Amino acid sequence: MAKRESAPTIVVLGGINMDLIATAPRLPMPGETVRGGEFYTAPGGKGANHAVAAARLGASVRMVGRVGKDTFGPSMLDDLRADGIDVTGVSEDPVNASGVAVILLDDSRQNHIVAVYGANAACGDTELQAATSALDGADVLMLQLEIPFEVSLAAARAAKSMGVTVVLDPASAAPLPPGSLETVDVLTPNQTEATFLTKLEVRDLASARDAAHALVEMGVGLAVVKLGSEGVCYASREESGDVSAFRVEAVDTVAAGDAFGGALAVALAEGAGLKEAVRFGTAAGALAVTRPGAQEAMPSRREVEALMARR
Repeated sequence: MAKRESAPTIVVLGGINMDLIATAPRLPMPGETVRGGEFYTAPGGKGANHAVAAARLGASVRMVGRVGKDTFGPSMLDDLRADGIDVTGVSEDPVNASGVAVILLDDSRQNHIVAVYGANAACGDTELQAATSALDGADVLMLQLEIPFEVSLAAARAAKSMGVTVVLDPASAAPLPPGSLETVDVLTPNQTEATFLTKLEVRDLASARDAAHALVEMGVGLAVVKLGSEGVCYASREESGDVSAFRVEAVDTVAAGDAFGGALAVALAEGAGLKEAVRFGTAAGALAVTRPGAQEAMPSRREVEALMARR
């Protein structure tokens, strides 16, 4: 996929968390203790993960969010700066702790996550003002559901008025106000989130295709439903299709969807065709599962293009 001459500018308004990751052969039953394997920490949060994914693929990224004045906060901001991300829009919360995500990986390498959003949940007018300022000259606004949705919705409306494409990853799944999807240009749910939003059981490519079309009827410009190892289905009013997953050896699946989302946003901002953009995202997501962690698992552009060239 050819890059345009100037890097696209992507604003990310969303969650910044520290991931606390443990491996175990299986989930414990209620009241049971299961002996684990490894434990490690890694910077995460869907917003921050999207920011790193997009930056490593060549975008100029502006991050907006909130962290606590604790051990995790400064460390997470340093990690974002190391990837060249502008964090001037990230504020420090004097009261609430930084968000954390407690992640258990089982032997099948599937992840089970409990998120405690902390300072993320306190985002408000300060972050909205920072996001609105950051949108000047931007191509894409990326949103998730890890901060209060009324803040994200107001930012989406501001973006629409400025001609900035709005991309929403509706995770973690939560009810959305009526009519809010009409502010979204691109929606990227996984199968669980697509089921939640449409009330259609998404279990395979055919049902994912139905859900994608249903989301378009609900007001979304483009719906992209992620099915993990089964691939991706997408639909707009003009075009629909699917892209099969790249076959790789999975290490963990913690941030595959975030790698996909960041890559999709970059490709669309660069003017790629819809199927090409989805394929670019699918390749990035596949590479992310081949290494542990969240932000450290995000691939470079060279790696994504090399994988795409092999198929």
